[in-house]
Amino acid sequence: MVRKRAEAAPELPPSARLSVPVMAATGGSGRTTAAGLLGAGLAASGSTVVLDLTPRLTSVWPARLAEQQAGGLAALSPDQPLTRSAVRQACAVSAGAGGSSWHVLSDGREWHTQPLALPETPAAWYQLAAVGGWQAMVADTAHPLAHDLLTARSTGGTGHTRGWYDLPYAVPVLCAAATAQGVRSLQQAVMVLHAEGLPLRRTVVALVATGHGRPPVAVRAAATMLTSRTAAVVQVPYDPQIRAHSLAASRLRSRTLQAAAQLAGAVLAAAHAAWGDPLPDAPQPAPVTPAVTAS
Repeated sequence: MVRKRAEAAPELPPSARLSVPVMAATGGSGRTTAAGLLGAGLAASGSTVVLDLTPRLTSVWPARLAEQQAGGLAALSPDQPLTRSAVRQACAVSAGAGGSSWHVLSDGREWHTQPLALPETPAAWYQLAAVGGWQAMVADTAHPLAHDLLTARSTGGTGHTRGWYDLPYAVPVLCAAATAQGVRSLQQAVMVLHAEGLPLRRTVVALVATGHGRPPVAVRAAATMLTSRTAAVVQVPYDPQIRAHSLAASRLRSRTLQAAAQLAGAVLAAAHAAWGDPLPDAPQPAPVTPAVTAS
């Protein structure tokens, strides 16, 4: 296992807001697993929400809302001002470390209902997290990172990836399957990030194992290289309980829970290295029309 060691996760100030977009170069990279582990790990430091940006029928998060009969994103009216209580009541609640809890906000409607038109701009999600009053916002994103950056360059736009990096106090987490192909895609994405001038020194890498045993040589070599270029590299072990029981904390193995704490610690350490400890107060978000509507 190659990673930079982080101290135990400290408490976030009540007025802070940490943005943690979880991104990947390809599908099957363990992005949702990492987002769930970050939700559980950061909950020990402050109030935390996982925002699900993926379409409903491709996401595992709506099942969490259905179990608790939570209204989800569809319960938030685009025509009325949102309140903290309304936003939090729309969430599902999950158990975190040390008796803490964290929230999940997703499109939890029935499979046959009309899809929601989710906001594309990261600033809209940041504003939603601000209304909810969370200290840590974890975003389970859906866009392919490198393709998004190259598309933005060719069209002269900003792109989703840069939009997430530009949010206040953002520490992105890049995910890849701990396979030879997975780390090749990750290394290519890192090259694109470097070429675009995005801050790798406040970027955390999560290598998510797809089976038991020692990581392949290519993965260990990539981890060594990425450790010197990014804020931290965290190895997430294979846990069959995730496949069987999703991300229920009571079912996860101790090594998986340790990885959740390591991920959270690495994110907080990167944030403190960039902006100081404790984190400064979160800025007031600019008005954005979130437009969560059926399409």
